[in-house]
Amino acid sequence: MDITFIGFILFVCLILMLTSGIWVALTLTGVSVIGLLLIENNSIGLLLGTSSWSAMTSWSLTALPLFIWMGEILFRTRLSQDLFEGLSPWLSKLPGKLLHVNILSCGIFAAVSGSSAATAATIGRMTLPELKKRGYSEKMAIGTLAGSGTLGLLIPPSIILIVYGVSAEVSIARLFLAGALPGLVLIVLFMLYTVIWTLLNKESNNTADEKTYTFKEKINSLKKLIPIMILIGGVLGSIYQGFATPTEAAALGVAGALLLSAMLGSFSWAGLGGSIVGAVKNSCMLGLILVGAHFLTLAMGFIGIPNALAEWIATLGLSPIGLIVYLTIFFVIMGCFLDGISVIVLTTSVVLPMVIQADIDLIWFGIFLVLVVEMSQITPPVGFNLFVIQALTGKNIFYVAKAALPFFFIIASAIVIITLFPNLVLYLPTLMSS
Repeated sequence: MDITFIGFILFVCLILMLTSGIWVALTLTGVSVIGLLLIENNSIGLLLGTSSWSAMTSWSLTALPLFIWMGEILFRTRLSQDLFEGLSPWLSKLPGKLLHVNILSCGIFAAVSGSSAATAATIGRMTLPELKKRGYSEKMAIGTLAGSGTLGLLIPPSIILIVYGVSAEVSIARLFLAGALPGLVLIVLFMLYTVIWTLLNKESNNTADEKTYTFKEKINSLKKLIPIMILIGGVLGSIYQGFATPTEAAALGVAGALLLSAMLGSFSWAGLGGSIVGAVKNSCMLGLILVGAHFLTLAMGFIGIPNALAEWIATLGLSPIGLIVYLTIFFVIMGCFLDGISVIVLTTSVVLPMVIQADIDLIWFGIFLVLVVEMSQITPPVGFNLFVIQALTGKNIFYVAKAALPFFFIIASAIVIITLFPNLVLYLPTLMSS
């Protein structure tokens, strides 16, 4: 049977399964089974067993449930309130004032949660009511939260970078390093846009927030940031200095999060039990998706689709930049219907051969991929951050999407920047390897 016809059948099956509400993991497995049947491969059970074992026995995956658990523990602390109160005095003179607290709080919390949805939900619970009470533009408050919430995907330790590292078989520690500078660039771009918007829309942002702070009050406010900064420094510093692997750093992070929750007076046995249940649920969901994705990768290899696609792309004569443009459009469309992790595990087996053939660095491509997935997090109809913020505000999903639209284009501009200046991504990983 012609490989193009097989690919078309599998694509139709994929769309039908996803739109009918079948779990992503079961969809991936189902498409794999159909593909193997079409090429008359009778070793489906053996291949599923083998691929499932190899998918779930990677030592790198151990970091995944640990970082998820760390985020779940911190989700139940008063961390977001301390971040808000600690940052507010230092940003009171900057145009946009507390809107920048939204951005920086998300950036800091992203460095310990690793999750986009958890970042948006945790920070949003604290900042949105406070910004509304002080008279800030509701649309801008929602927009900054939606955009900055996506930082949970990029700023290490990122759950999605761990998934990509396992799928692409690249160093997770180097991926974490690669995400640091682009994450800072994105924060600066968000803050710069907020400053410009505030200066151009003073009449739309009439706040009653005229409180001034003494230098002593600013210094005292830093005390509230010390615990979280120590945790971030401990987790990321242990990786970057070579003292610990990402898995060992994740274990340190869990211990630190438990200590931090006790210091903040937020520790309870009920909260600990809830964090364990939440971590187990999320880890099992991701594990099942990874099993399905690994099986799909194996099936695609037997069918020959990745090689056929790579050869087809080669015949187009696309430059690496041209390939990146095509892939950006492709991933944004995929992200309109799937969550970020599903996009990565679903497409890695097909896309990576093209990327390797185009001689694109896999570390750089991982950061590019995460940025594109960030864009999809604030793109309807399946932008996870949009759903989180809709639940927090009760606003229509399209109202939230419209508020987040400028940040969609800001993330797109960050992709242009790392494409023009790839050393923003590769500089720190190169230092690590040298």
